[in-house]
Amino acid sequence: MIYKHNYDKILTRLTIILSKLNDGEALSVKELAKEFNVSDRTIQRDFNERLVSFPIYQENKKWKMQDGFKIEKTKSLEDELVLDIIDKITEGIGGQFYTKAHKLLSKIKNEDFNPIYTKLNIEDISDRFKDIQLIESAIKEKKEIKCSYNNEKHKIYQTTIKPLKIVNFEGFWYLVALSKDILKKYYLKNISNLQITDTTFETDSKLDTLLDESISVWFQNDTEPFEVKLFADNSCAKFFRRRPLPTQKIETLNEDGTMEFTVKITHHMEILPIIKYWIPHLFVVEPVWIKEIVQENIETYLQKIKTI
Repeated sequence: MIYKHNYDKILTRLTIILSKLNDGEALSVKELAKEFNVSDRTIQRDFNERLVSFPIYQENKKWKMQDGFKIEKTKSLEDELVLDIIDKITEGIGGQFYTKAHKLLSKIKNEDFNPIYTKLNIEDISDRFKDIQLIESAIKEKKEIKCSYNNEKHKIYQTTIKPLKIVNFEGFWYLVALSKDILKKYYLKNISNLQITDTTFETDSKLDTLLDESISVWFQNDTEPFEVKLFADNSCAKFFRRRPLPTQKIETLNEDGTMEFTVKITHHMEILPIIKYWIPHLFVVEPVWIKEIVQENIETYLQKIKTI
């Protein structure tokens, strides 16, 4: 518990220091050391290492916040951090969407500096703002929409659907909707000629749970979830512990860093790309038929690579 206590003390101290700087105070290392009952060296380390990403500088042995970077409209550091993260997420989307979002967030934050960096590969849909607004209205009003859809075979057809959710999986945007009471996922950029109808519909509350527990766009609503057991060696187990998959449950956690865990899915393609990504560090324990699919894919790959 001593490590947690020390960690909490550091976070508390840094938050107070940043609050003072944001309020325009000039801070002395010696005064802060006395206030927090720590050494001058500890406070100096706070400024030189722990707060190095913030726009602060030292002048006449006093630490200050750079002009133009003080938080004026949002006094909460927690709120400021949330806005920084949102800003970086929209940057990953790019295009006009990020430009508009960044301007709006800058007005809220009243500053341009962001110490957070993220690398998100999300496709730009800023050219579809009008369509998205129309879909959002239809979802809120629970009204059916008519549209044209260009399917994967590049054949355009007309359809009437019940829009449920706009979702993003692995950087791509989809519209989850019901077509003749069958749950389908439509690639958002392939939808055109949208028109809201006057026909209303009722929604199923189970959809939110289904989305929360889905791993990828391959999830199904007409299939009973089944369990897949996986074994991760110590090269990848730590990543599944840091960011667990939806419905992930650890069965055994071994001293050598390996672990066995299960996930519930509704379609084998929810888990198959993840298994392939982590080869040769992730193994299927059961069911056998998914293990066989992985083996067949590997054998096919090895055969094809010989001909290249």
